[in-house]
Amino acid sequence: MKKVNLREVKSSYPDGTKGVDFRQLIAKDMRPPNFYMRLFDISPGGYTPRHSHAWEHEVFIVEGSGSVLIEDKGTKLVAGDAVFVEPNETHQFVNDSGSLLRLICVIPKPEGD
Repeated sequence: MKKVNLREVKSSYPDGTKGVDFRQLIAKDMRPPNFYMRLFDISPGGYTPRHSHAWEHEVFIVEGSGSVLIEDKGTKLVAGDAVFVEPNETHQFVNDSGSLLRLICVIPKPEGD
């Protein structure tokens, strides 16, 4: 078993984002065999980059509300919602509310890690 507390994980601010505090909770240093788990705190007015890639995402909204843009369609999200983003779908998470949007994102372990 391996355990980490989010306060022990260094935050970063990925390119193409606005108002995003990103923490890799379970990633390369923990040597997971299949998946990475990441935490995103998105400030009001913030967003992740609009992008696509060959792998899926599983996302759980822990706190707050916002929207996910899939291709050109926006869908409102609230705490308790789960989202499956298909491989190669263009997507972006946006905090269009007045409070923090916190989400957990799980992705397949990147090849080579």
